[in-house]
Amino acid sequence: MQSLKGQFLVAMPDMGDERFRESVIYMVGHGDEGAMGLVVNHPLPEMRFTDVLEELKITTQEDAIRLPEDVRQREVLRGGPVQKGRGFVLHSSDYFRDGNSYVVNEEICLTATLDVLKAIAKEEGPRQSLFALGYCGWSPGQLEGEIKSNGWLTVPFSRDLLFGAPLADRYLLALKQLGITRASLSTEAGHG
Repeated sequence: MQSLKGQFLVAMPDMGDERFRESVIYMVGHGDEGAMGLVVNHPLPEMRFTDVLEELKITTQEDAIRLPEDVRQREVLRGGPVQKGRGFVLHSSDYFRDGNSYVVNEEICLTATLDVLKAIAKEEGPRQSLFALGYCGWSPGQLEGEIKSNGWLTVPFSRDLLFGAPLADRYLLALKQLGITRASLSTEAGHG
């Protein structure tokens, strides 16, 4: 199977694992050693980005009030069931720190160190970003098996889907990108 790195996975309606119901996952890696991605459409209820900044002592509650509105209102995403306490920032490639940032494609990087959070708090960070706790991981061949058994659809990269679209709309917009709707999805695999 061709690498899905830099593309999206969209959960099929009959996904057996409730943790992935109506999930859109951005794939940061996919190869012979397995796969890794971040759910980009499910926020963690009751948690804001400013809560994370305060907990990590990057800002105080008083500092948080002075942050730009988009940073104050930023949601924390439920990136996946693996290492749920570890944070990941998917961001535009205008921010890159050698040794800390991982290039997904020419437009997107992943950074999982405090430097990117500090930069965002100081308004020196990437132009576009999202923050997730946890990630999705697959062992070698596991994702390919799930796709064969009709668990996931693959959707080409769209910067707007990753950063521009409201979280609540991302699932339907990902399907629309394929020219389908939730109602037109079949739960039967179409292998010949």
